[in-house]
Amino acid sequence: MGADMLLVLCLALAAAAAAAGQRPSAVSVGALFTYESTIGRAAQLAIELAVDDVNADATVLAGTNLNLITQDTNCSGFLGTIEALELMEKNVVAVIGPQSSGIGHVISHVVNELHVPLLSFAATDPTLSASEYPYFLRSTISDYFQMHAVASIIDYYQWKEVTAIFVDDDYGRGGVSVLGDALAAKRARISYKAAIPPNSNTDVVSDVLFRANMMESRVFVVHVNPDTGMELFSTANKLRMMASGYVWIVTDWLAAVLDSSRSSDRNAMNYIQGIIVLRQHTPDSVARSKFISKWNNMARNRSIDSALNSYGFYAYDSVWTVARAIDRFLDSGQQINFSADPMLHDSNGSTLRLSTLKIFDGGEQLLQQLLLTNITGLTGQVRFDSDRNLVQPAYDILNVGGSGSRLIGYWSNYSGLSVASPEILYQKPPNRSTSAQRLYSVIWPGDTTTKPRGWVFPNNGKPLRVGVPNKPSFKELVSGGKGPDNASGYSIDIFNAAIKLLPYPVPCQFIAIGDGINNPNYDDIINRISTNSLDAAVGDFAIVRNRTKIAEFTQPYIEAGLVIVAPARRANSSAWAFLKPFTVEMWCVTGALFIFVGVVVWILEHRTNEEFRGSPRQQVLTIFWFSFSTMFFAHRQNTVSALGRFVLIIWLFVVLIINSSYTASLTSILTVQQLATGITGLDNLVASALPIGYQAGKFVRNYLIDELNIPESRLVPLSTVQEYADALNRGPKNGGVAAIVDEMPCVEIFLSSHCKFRIVGQEFTKEGWGLYAFQRDSPLAADLSTAILQLSESGQLQRIHDEWFTDPSCGSEDSGLGAVQLSLGSFWGLFLVCALICTLALMVFFARVCWQYSRYSNSKADGEPSDAAAAAVATAIVAEMQPSKPRPTRLGSFKELMQFVDTKEEEIKKVMKRKTSEKDNGAGGSSHGRSVSSA
Repeated sequence: MGADMLLVLCLALAAAAAAAGQRPSAVSVGALFTYESTIGRAAQLAIELAVDDVNADATVLAGTNLNLITQDTNCSGFLGTIEALELMEKNVVAVIGPQSSGIGHVISHVVNELHVPLLSFAATDPTLSASEYPYFLRSTISDYFQMHAVASIIDYYQWKEVTAIFVDDDYGRGGVSVLGDALAAKRARISYKAAIPPNSNTDVVSDVLFRANMMESRVFVVHVNPDTGMELFSTANKLRMMASGYVWIVTDWLAAVLDSSRSSDRNAMNYIQGIIVLRQHTPDSVARSKFISKWNNMARNRSIDSALNSYGFYAYDSVWTVARAIDRFLDSGQQINFSADPMLHDSNGSTLRLSTLKIFDGGEQLLQQLLLTNITGLTGQVRFDSDRNLVQPAYDILNVGGSGSRLIGYWSNYSGLSVASPEILYQKPPNRSTSAQRLYSVIWPGDTTTKPRGWVFPNNGKPLRVGVPNKPSFKELVSGGKGPDNASGYSIDIFNAAIKLLPYPVPCQFIAIGDGINNPNYDDIINRISTNSLDAAVGDFAIVRNRTKIAEFTQPYIEAGLVIVAPARRANSSAWAFLKPFTVEMWCVTGALFIFVGVVVWILEHRTNEEFRGSPRQQVLTIFWFSFSTMFFAHRQNTVSALGRFVLIIWLFVVLIINSSYTASLTSILTVQQLATGITGLDNLVASALPIGYQAGKFVRNYLIDELNIPESRLVPLSTVQEYADALNRGPKNGGVAAIVDEMPCVEIFLSSHCKFRIVGQEFTKEGWGLYAFQRDSPLAADLSTAILQLSESGQLQRIHDEWFTDPSCGSEDSGLGAVQLSLGSFWGLFLVCALICTLALMVFFARVCWQYSRYSNSKADGEPSDAAAAAVATAIVAEMQPSKPRPTRLGSFKELMQFVDTKEEEIKKVMKRKTSEKDNGAGGSSHGRSVSSA
């Protein structure tokens, strides 16, 4: 008995092991879609063909048949949910679908509970995320990428505002939300959202389009359902919204409609001429061509009158993805088992049969196998990234025209817009640069190739609300009064002239900001634009960094940098005014140089020039007379030596510079006005502790505090021209200001009637005034900037300026300020060159004198006179030089040298010449005497 029991136990264990390793004969997979829909008709046949191909392939699910169970969701969220629950009762291991994003949201909760993977080929809503729905997988391209493709097209054509027309459900709202984010990244925006309720009739659609047409944007992005979308264009055509100037960019639903139509409806095609359509990109391949042929043959056999669209390819690949995942699941030894969910039970009297819904025990393992998918299907590479989206999403970009459409380019998440297919670009490094983005030419609505401007002035009958500063002064620039049209000034005239140049009418209503007594705060006016309290503002608005973050400005129409204004007074003349041009140091060095040059010229000329000789008194007077008379070029002594003339030429040039500088400085001191406060520029204004005035309400206050770090306690707000004058006249000691910092145009107006004040230093900023401040990315800014340039080129801008700004009433007084004394620092280089040249001349002179003295001494030592002639020569030399004891082999004493220097050079040359002759004669006489003795 024991052996029998052991044998039975072994046989039971062997049978259990064989059962555990055995594949099931069939595996059920569900499919959810709407049978009678544009996407459903293509998907149903594609799914059936995929199941047949899987079951016919011995390498996939060998020995296991893939059983397909389909349910019709009937384009209804409620019915779709009921159908999905009925499908779950049939113990399916995975569900392909649904095609509706709305049903996908509901069913995802069910599959999360039952652990059944949901693989959708058409639910593109980007809010169907893996984090919220872990069992949801999207086997098509998410609208996240499609909306980025739309944003790239809008950015490529440089449109800044679009109107989004969408179906008001999960699918529509999710796509438009992503579109808004994608546009914001490219500095564009959705200016108006036109939501169409699901299943709306023609009247509702017409009303939505009418309100959208009243907005300024003419770029429409349409994101609706394919089965009702064509009615929208029929209504738009009746509203004349398909004419020239409009732009229509349509998501992939329209491509599905066009691809599914076997025979083009001529009237329907007329409605959509010139629009841009996106379509999921599927690369050409042999397998794709065979599938299209097979699908078309089966459609003809079943008398299906619609054609295949791109969603059919994704449905086909979804079946293969599930089949291969199940194959790997079974190969790993997993079993397909279902167990009851303790949380699902029927209440007393309930007929919902919730207990029939079972949990798929291997759901988590099958999901992991799905995520590991890496195959090449009809749509290209089928592989999921970390966010469970398909890798390498791409779209074809089509332009509808005639009876069909033409390809104008591609968009891929890899390289953006291009005219090369994504498969080619995948072989190269990614390039998202602006220069690499390209599309072929487009034929726009109205049969034009000219790119539409993308906007018009809104037709809602509301004029543009234009804020105008109402200030108590500087009304020449801008002045706002009571009434919508009671505004005047330089800025207003330029604005009105620019508006007339626009190719479309722009009705405006001027709104005065301020009470006319105090200056309004200009930053507050700009903030009103950003909060939509105003549409725009016109006036003297400086274009500064913080304002450009919240508003759009036109081309500057006038330069308006900051300058400093300070009080000036006429300098009081005195008896010693002639000494003011030079500092004391400059006077002393100049006088010393005059004497030095006089001494140098005297030394150089004394030995050769009779005019520089005489008694010591005469020679001293000559030195002083000559040196100072050169100041007026009135010296009467002539220079004869080369060195003396060279020094004199350099000195006369120095004298010319000194004379000119002295004359200019003295003239300035006696004629120009001096600064009363000592402020000469920005640096010492900031460094001082004196109060500073500024125009209230303008950006100057923030600039002085934030950029120049000037304490707020030093700043004094001023509003009127009279307050400017009073504050400057009182000065800092009497409660006034030392200077005023304001923009150049305002300062020019102030100085035209107040001549006691002057601009100090240079303009230290380079801001300009924007004629018009708009809401961010307003297209009016670019058009008005172009109009301002036209005004400038035609000369009208200058004519308007001349009408408002007359010549100053102060006359043509010298505007120089604060003439300063000339110091040695301005001339030390010139003086140094002159001194070096004089020193060099002296060195050359004394070297020459020493050489002459050496020759003279040597000739004296060699000569020994023996007769009367020699005695006469000696007497002459003694008379000339009165030498003491002769030193034939070395230089004489310093006194002898000085006597030699004091002797005229001409006399020295004569003496040396006589010595040379006597030496020659003496040598001849000695030779004759020796001849006689020998005889």
